[in-house]
Amino acid sequence: MTTFQTELVAIATATNAELDRLLAPVSGPEGRVTEAMRYAALDGGKRLRPFLAVASADLFDVPRARALRAAAAVEMIHCYSLVHDDLPAMDDDDLRRGRPTVHKRFDEATAILAGDALLTEAFAVLADPATHPDGAIRAALVAELARASGAAGMVGGQMIDLMAANLALDDSGLKRLQNLKTGCLIAVACRMGAVLGGASVATIDLLGNYGMDMGLAFQIADDVLDVESSAAETGKATGKDAAAGKATFVSRLGLDGAKTLAHTLAVQAGNHLDSFGNKSKLLREAAMFAVTRRN
Repeated sequence: MTTFQTELVAIATATNAELDRLLAPVSGPEGRVTEAMRYAALDGGKRLRPFLAVASADLFDVPRARALRAAAAVEMIHCYSLVHDDLPAMDDDDLRRGRPTVHKRFDEATAILAGDALLTEAFAVLADPATHPDGAIRAALVAELARASGAAGMVGGQMIDLMAANLALDDSGLKRLQNLKTGCLIAVACRMGAVLGGASVATIDLLGNYGMDMGLAFQIADDVLDVESSAAETGKATGKDAAAGKATFVSRLGLDGAKTLAHTLAVQAGNHLDSFGNKSKLLREAAMFAVTRRN
């Protein structure tokens, strides 16, 4: 494995351990929702967003324990969004990461509650002094994640996605949809690492720009996989975008055009990191991984 792949696995393992600790099983009837939360959050996955949070924090020599708490909070938001996206009222998926989705494994009501609980627990983690002793830093982390995951970010993007078939989105509108739905959460993982490190606003924005370009590249790569790959490779249903008539950069540009655009964005993402020199090597490799992965 490359150094990047080794670090990706190591941070994923550490994040899993942190999530396991933060989402400890509880007894009593309410334990069922905790079980569903654990099912959603401890099901593997690449843990790319936690990797970005930790690797960004490493640029500023943030203690790993603090970085992992921020990483776990971002991943809780991501997992909650997947639980809700898979529901019959949204994307109606039966498979996620090679396993039954939460509403299939449990039931729809439990899945809704599990998503709600993961969402709220993420902010409890960030607000805890264990994440950072400075209350102003903790408040900044909460504000960053709230903006990125709410109506002005990920949730807003999902709303546009649900309406997209009736909106006749042009290329600019499609880019905005993808930036909100996917890019915002990837970008905030990078921004939070810089916030933990006490970086300047300009530096936080620099890492955010890296994350937005990478996020769009990641989503375009996802759209390519939806066409080229299989459920066995991706761990989820494929071919759904075309079946639903969804506009994607693949449908607009064709496979080759979409791949070219994704690669260009990955290179552009890396260019935002020039001022960090060799310290940003893993983040540059992460951007290329986003467009060369097979799942």
